[in-house]
Amino acid sequence: MDSLTLDQIQILLTVVDQGSFSKAAKKLNRAQSAVTYGIQKLEAQIGLPLFDRTAYRPSLTEAGRTLLLRARRIAEETNAFRDAARSLASGLEAELTIVLDSMFPMPPVVEALRAFTERFPSVPPRVYVQPLGAAAELVLDGTCMIGLLPLIFCDIALLGRFPLLTIDLVPVAAPDHPLAQIDGPIETHVLHQHVQLVLTDRSALTAGRDYGVLSGRTWRLADLGAKQSMLLAGLGWGNMPAHMVEDDIAQGRLKVIRPVEFDAPRARLVMCGATLADHRLGPAGQWMIEHLADSIGRRSPFGEDDSAA
Repeated sequence: MDSLTLDQIQILLTVVDQGSFSKAAKKLNRAQSAVTYGIQKLEAQIGLPLFDRTAYRPSLTEAGRTLLLRARRIAEETNAFRDAARSLASGLEAELTIVLDSMFPMPPVVEALRAFTERFPSVPPRVYVQPLGAAAELVLDGTCMIGLLPLIFCDIALLGRFPLLTIDLVPVAAPDHPLAQIDGPIETHVLHQHVQLVLTDRSALTAGRDYGVLSGRTWRLADLGAKQSMLLAGLGWGNMPAHMVEDDIAQGRLKVIRPVEFDAPRARLVMCGATLADHRLGPAGQWMIEHLADSIGRRSPFGEDDSAA
């Protein structure tokens, strides 16, 4: 079989889309005989008829309908290849890599990504979700251009940062858990009798460090969704981002408890956007951090307010 050409694929698709050889010729600004010859040559090369010409208007054969799907895919990939090449030549990044701390709320990120793909359709995003120091490490080692992280991990000399939002943590347990039966403050010696579910990771940034651990008995989990499921199942108590459990609390699936040592102000996490301070982002990455700062943080990135973040 001789090599097929993109021009032959385009002729095939145009005939199908226009419904006739004559209309395809007009669309392609070619003589009808040239379009007919192009289809005939393609059929000869593949050894199969693509069109049934017995009726007034040509219609696809069964083989034609099957191959049409692949022809469209070839055309789409060719257009994507061309767009990507143009983007790279203009200085756009090949992709946009972002890592989110697992506590960062998804809705504003989804909205930012929707706006991003409309603005930069040829730059695919790659999104990671990691807990605690593992997310910051992906920015520090260059895997991700942008991190959406707690301030405690952004306050590193290697990172430039801009504040975005604040997340409140709340201590919760299932309604049938013994701690949920206690009205009022819960003394620490009582907490020590029950398992606390604790989010953890294996990163060097958080090795040997605990956050908000009040119980002497702990189960360690690296996934916030798994922690939520275990809380709902009554396997322990733990601190969760308020936005993740507000529906569970409202529907009675979880209950807020009151450990006496729980410090609500200290349990409030300031979330920031972060990039490597010595690395200049391309146009797509720069647009994204400016959009995040404007749509979520309502302030300019790396501005005068950073020192107070």
